[in-house]
Formats: sequence, C-alpha cells, structure tokens
Amino acid sequence: MNILFFLTPKIEVAYIYDTFTVKQALETLKQRGYSAIPMIDKNGRYIGTVTEGDLLWYVLEHGDEDPDTFSKVKIKQIVRRKNHFAVRADKRVEELVNLVMNQNFVPVLDDDDRFIGIVTRKAIMQYCTEAIMPSTSK
Repeated sequence: MNILFFLTPKIEVAYIYDTFTVKQALETLKQRGYSAIPMIDKNGRYIGTVTEGDLLWYVLEHGDEDPDTFSKVKIKQIVRRKNHFAVRADKRVEELVNLVMNQNFVPVLDDDDRFIGIVTRKAIMQYCTEAIMPSTSK
C-alpha cells in the first residue's frame, strides 16, 4: 500500500525552518510537546530532524555563554546527533516498518526533495496490527 494513504500532510505538521534560532526551536518543541521536529529550508526542502537531545547538548555545551546567544545562533549551526531518515512519496508502507522501529515519524518527500508531510509510527503500527489481526465484522 502506498504511504500517501498514511500521510499527515505538511499543513498539519509542526516543523521548523533552518533559519530559526535555537530559542525559536526550543519554543516550538515546548509549545507542541514534541521530542523531535522536521527542519526544512526556505524552499521547503527537508534538511533533517532536530531533537530535544540535540538542543539539550547544545545548551549544556554553551550554557556558560551569554543567554542571548540562543536567540542568535541558527538551528542549522548546531550539531544534530541523530537524523530521521526520509523517504520518497512513492514508497510502500511495508518499507517503513524498519524505519519506525528507530524513529517516531518518517518524513516524506516529493521528487524535488520537498517536505510534504510525515507518516507516524502510530499509523504504521495500526496498519500492521490490522494486517495481523483483522477485525471481524458481524
């Protein structure tokens, strides 16, 4: 089955731009309650994923600096320790099972590497559960 059936479209997904500051990224994660968020450039191309851990390590490594630094340093400048692998929109959902074992969402890209949305671990698990244990209709 094509993954577009499971896609949460970009318009419904929280993401950040690579021009955001560390402070803006932290505020976005806090506001949404997420532990990871996709990062795109001004053209909508997927750059990678920023996690709470990435930001925590940055704060710990630079905590003795002026707190205003966090409002100046661009998120694209920090070290990302783990990246969520992205897939093209023409993939089949079965191909995502291994990815969602290690990441809570899979970014989905169009043919121009533009971010179009995500497929969540929950959506894949629901699909797999239904495939293994189909509900019985009465």
